[in-house]
Amino acid sequence: MNPVWQQGYYLWGQGLGVSAAIAAVPMLLLLYLLAVARKPAWVAGLAGLGATLVLAVAGYHMPVPLALNSAAYGAAFGLFPISWIIFWAIVLYNVTVETGKFEVIRNSIGSLTSDLRLQALIIAFGFGAFIEGAAGFGTPVAVAGAMMVGLGFSPYFASALCLLANTAPVAFGSIGIPVITLAGVTGLPLARLSGVVGRLCAPISFILPAYLILTMGGIRATLEVWPAVLVAGGVFASVQFCVSNFIGAQLTDILASLTAIGALVALVRLWKPRVSIAPDGSGAFSLAGPLRQGEPLHLGAAMTSSTRKYSAGEIVAAWMPYVFLVVFVLLWGFKPLLAVLDKATLSLPWPLLNNLVLRTPPVMAAPSLYPAIFKLNFLSASGSSCMFATLLSVLFLRMPAKQFLRVLLATSRQLAFPILTVVSVLSLAFVMNYCGATGTLGLAFAATGVVFPFFSPFLGWLGVFLTGSDTSSNALFGALQVVTARRLALSPFLIAAANSAGGVMGKMISLQSIAVAAAATGVTVKQQAKLLRFTLKHSVILAALVGVEVLIYAYLYRIA
Repeated sequence: MNPVWQQGYYLWGQGLGVSAAIAAVPMLLLLYLLAVARKPAWVAGLAGLGATLVLAVAGYHMPVPLALNSAAYGAAFGLFPISWIIFWAIVLYNVTVETGKFEVIRNSIGSLTSDLRLQALIIAFGFGAFIEGAAGFGTPVAVAGAMMVGLGFSPYFASALCLLANTAPVAFGSIGIPVITLAGVTGLPLARLSGVVGRLCAPISFILPAYLILTMGGIRATLEVWPAVLVAGGVFASVQFCVSNFIGAQLTDILASLTAIGALVALVRLWKPRVSIAPDGSGAFSLAGPLRQGEPLHLGAAMTSSTRKYSAGEIVAAWMPYVFLVVFVLLWGFKPLLAVLDKATLSLPWPLLNNLVLRTPPVMAAPSLYPAIFKLNFLSASGSSCMFATLLSVLFLRMPAKQFLRVLLATSRQLAFPILTVVSVLSLAFVMNYCGATGTLGLAFAATGVVFPFFSPFLGWLGVFLTGSDTSSNALFGALQVVTARRLALSPFLIAAANSAGGVMGKMISLQSIAVAAAATGVTVKQQAKLLRFTLKHSVILAALVGVEVLIYAYLYRIA
């Protein structure tokens, strides 16, 4: 029988400050490689993993087999269920593109209104949130940005708006995988954690449409479309709150975005703004803030998407793959069916790791063994619901088998490096958790005392900036947040949720998101730096708003 290894939280006899500084080295290395050296995310991830393994063995004196197996356990979790859901979500999107149905979807949205503000609400906010909920991981910025350029927006302007809009929905992106990951790394119940994340994100979702148009054109432009702003924010936030609290994380973005889009479509059929800002240049429109400086909105730009009028039947057929997705995800959330699917689940104790690490006070209230159980729930996993929706879509669209095979191969090539990034970051996170580095950092953050609830969202914000993913940020810092919360007698649900809700505000400044937006819209390298400067201040403002929310929930309206 293998001996149990006990965690320690102070390195080489040093105090908490020095120990925390050393424990942060792998994350600082990630920051340097991404922001300064401009290395690809997968290179930074692998380098960070290597540094973490060295830290675990040399600093925390973790046995090499335990360190390697904790990395392998994290990698396995990154592959399944996380990469499993990413893969099939992107395959579904690529199927719609390959069959020409995405062009119909884009045209059906663009033909609803010629007003650029309303188009921004429908596409950047509503449809971007839908793509985030269905696919995530950079897809919304690419898809919505390309659509907006096709409708007449300048590449820079389209990128800026899509980056700003792709915030509050991110916490429940890719069929809820950030919250699912957060529950996995913290051990907190998914349903309750989803509800708390929803409570933090819903107020931001409510103000985001107004914030978007205010940034786009100032107060006057916002007041001219206040009914649309109110409908978009009110409907999305209400559904986001209800679904996250009473149904689950998986469908939160999908149902909230579809409801918001439907409400906006109904509104624009009954109401038009008094002053319309159309692609032909009619109407007065002044750009606010940094967008005014040398980057006009090309109102006269030609619409590059198809101008063909599609029938109602063609539009319905184009949207059917996503209808199938909603249906299958709902079915996978039906507990009697889930119980049947779970019969095929295998719970595998991870070899040379499960219950071989002892967590001790002051990180834990009492000494406790650290479990490592890999759950192989192939049938009941959220990614499998997306897989079956994709297969049904292929049959419905009568896509030839060879063409579908080409899509699978192309998607595999497309996601090779992103999946490597996810796997490496999750390996890094699991090694930090099992070696005790997370505990060290948690103790250091606990030293901030009563103001920690305000700063906890900024830890998630930093994680998303570093990794480009709320999922990866939750894997990296989720356990640390829970450790700190328990140390300060705060709700672990609230502080863990703060990591995810605050983290999404860092999405708009992550180098990966900006690179994706630039690739999709044609933004120049020079304008990419300008995009970062534009989004940075808005990112900090929104993260601070989440911090205020967390303070209120921590001390005024307590969440247990």
